Amino acid sequence: MPKIIVDADACPVKAEINQLAKEFQLEVLYVASYNHFRSTVTDETWIYVDTEKESADIRIVNLAQKGDLVVTQDIGLSSMLLAKCDVFSNRGELYLEERMTMMLEQRNDRRKERKLGKYSKGPKAMTDQDRNRFYQNVHDFLENKVEMTIKNEKDS
Repeated sequence: MPKIIVDADACPVKAEINQLAKEFQLEVLYVASYNHFRSTVTDETWIYVDTEKESADIRIVNLAQKGDLVVTQDIGLSSMLLAKCDVFSNRGELYLEERMTMMLEQRNDRRKERKLGKYSKGPKAMTDQDRNRFYQNVHDFLENKVEMTIKNEKDS
């Protein structure tokens, strides 16, 4: 069974992910730096990594296997994962290989502007509509994946 791996440091849709995991009976792994350590005991599986810049990304790449679903807002991490996983943004956008070059170029342009002292406002705050869109898009994706798995098993 595939699992859901979450880049959890700044993930605003953990409740929606837990709901989807329960509905589709999927394991969820939350990967976060020790800066986000939670001492409360929950049923969730948390993996903590060093606070170094790319530690969580490296751990996620190493954990991810073919067929897994990853949730991240990190475009660079997404580009590394697309060869073996399905990747969704926190807002429910499915990252696609054919759009990745453009997205990486836009990210690079924004980085250059920041170096020149030009700062944008950053992403808009999450709304209930964003959360609902995330839930619905991932739900539909998982439902289609389950249907395809059943169809393939029948055809075999």
